[in-house]
Amino acid sequence: MTMSKLWTPLTILLMVIIAVASIIAWSRFNASQAAEISIADGYSTPEIPGEIYIGGAVVSPGCYPLEAGDTVEALIQAAGGVTASGDGKVTTLYIGEAGDEAAPQKIDLNRAESWLLEALPGIGEERAQAITDYRSEHGPFRSINELTKVSGIGAKTLEQIEPLITVASRS
Repeated sequence: MTMSKLWTPLTILLMVIIAVASIIAWSRFNASQAAEISIADGYSTPEIPGEIYIGGAVVSPGCYPLEAGDTVEALIQAAGGVTASGDGKVTTLYIGEAGDEAAPQKIDLNRAESWLLEALPGIGEERAQAITDYRSEHGPFRSINELTKVSGIGAKTLEQIEPLITVASRS
């Protein structure tokens, strides 16, 4: 075989190698794939605060405990997940300055699940279940004071949790 006959297959082979390498490189850096962010050794991470405020288009906005290793997805799920009208692709993280405190979000008695009601002072598992049972049997609460009709909840308990709860109006 002469040298001129080898140029054509060699050129074709070289073009195939370049095409395959380009496809592999493009697939590794495809924009639709999630990016991984990591902190290199030697850098310290800031102290993790005790709680974080989650607001916006989540089912139950409010303050939630934050621990090392928590992911944004886990925190959003702790807040009940993204609402039907929310855009799960857009997340805003706001870090306030010293002394800049977000007002605590109140717990809506008509929407809160039992696990969230349990977090209220003086409520616990049994009273939280009683609240959800009352809501199922009698419909949504019309006022905060109606909570005293729930078994095991008196005026003293209501007074203790009143600044932390609300009865949101339905539209």
